[in-house]
Amino acid sequence: MKRTTGQDRAVTRNWRPATRAVRGGTWRSEHGETSEALFVTSGYTYPDAETVAARFAGDAEGMTYSRLQNPTVAMLEERIALMEGAEACRAQATGMAAMTTALLCQLSAGDHVVAARAAFGSCRWLVDSLFPRFGITSTTIDARDNAAWEGAVRPNTKVFFFETPANPTMDVVDLGFVCGLARSRGITTVVDNAFATAALQRPMEFGADVVAYSATKLMDGQGRVLAGAVCGSEAFINDVLLPFQRNTGPNLSPFNAWVVLKGLETLPLRVAQHNANALKVGAFLEGRVPRMLHPGLASHPRHALAMKQMDGPGAIFAFEVAGREQAFALLDALELIDISNNIGDARSLMCHSASSTHAGLSAEARAEMGVTEGLLRINVGLEDADDLIEDLDRALIRAGL
Repeated sequence: MKRTTGQDRAVTRNWRPATRAVRGGTWRSEHGETSEALFVTSGYTYPDAETVAARFAGDAEGMTYSRLQNPTVAMLEERIALMEGAEACRAQATGMAAMTTALLCQLSAGDHVVAARAAFGSCRWLVDSLFPRFGITSTTIDARDNAAWEGAVRPNTKVFFFETPANPTMDVVDLGFVCGLARSRGITTVVDNAFATAALQRPMEFGADVVAYSATKLMDGQGRVLAGAVCGSEAFINDVLLPFQRNTGPNLSPFNAWVVLKGLETLPLRVAQHNANALKVGAFLEGRVPRMLHPGLASHPRHALAMKQMDGPGAIFAFEVAGREQAFALLDALELIDISNNIGDARSLMCHSASSTHAGLSAEARAEMGVTEGLLRINVGLEDADDLIEDLDRALIRAGL
């Protein structure tokens, strides 16, 4: 296997985003295949014993075991790093494997984490339930409040952890301020960028140290596989994250890596249409529901900041109705849009967060986060936006809205 012509940093850095999404990280075998090859193998053979020793010692390039390297997975890692503007990337088995690895690889008993209170349910579980079992303390804050970040810092604060936009409340965090504060205090920022991807937002441009992904979402884009990724400096990925991953094993399968590689080829095109559809659907809903949470609309309290940090608002937003009964009635009345807790799919999907993605949290935690009983999250897909609006119009009427 060898990298295709031009796959050196001096050349790829000058490629524009669409080219990176299609060509970045491509390796080819002696057969000259155009599509990336799928290497379904757990192990590798060697020409001699000296080669084995050299590879395991890190003195020679080459594969040793698919828990450590796999050609298909390595191609995905190179492409994501290139799109993100990161020095390195490591793929993970799932999005939550990425979050867990990005955090636990650098935390020890006695460390302190400042985390955004608005987050995906499993991310809050890490902070609220898992960390205390290992002697890691945390403070959850309103991540929109810059002063809250400063006020939460302790001498032993090691990590800032947040999502922007946040799931499902669409809180937008001031990346430049928070990342700048962290760097001034020697704190590592870990940003969950799954709602945007590098096609819309690149947190490292604002000073973020580590960017983590559920590649299950927009990167795949068609609801087919689970995958995750962590991007950072070569020093962080190779010296901090890799020892944890090597010995705990949250690895991505070659097949799933190949599927995500195929998804990335169309990511910029898909995201552009997601943006357009979500804005049109959001504008329709805004006049019909009690509260809208859409960073692409002027009514969002941090609309200006979102548009400064992002190249578009993305596929996902949330809105509120009167309560659980009305939320369920609206969901049950949908005919085209599916009820599903996934996001980033080509299909439009909607869910009631309090009873699905955040059901594992206490009522108190959900209230703190703003996940009310009337909150609905929608992933606007690639269908005709007018068909989605007609479906929502029928459902809203049946739900009494």
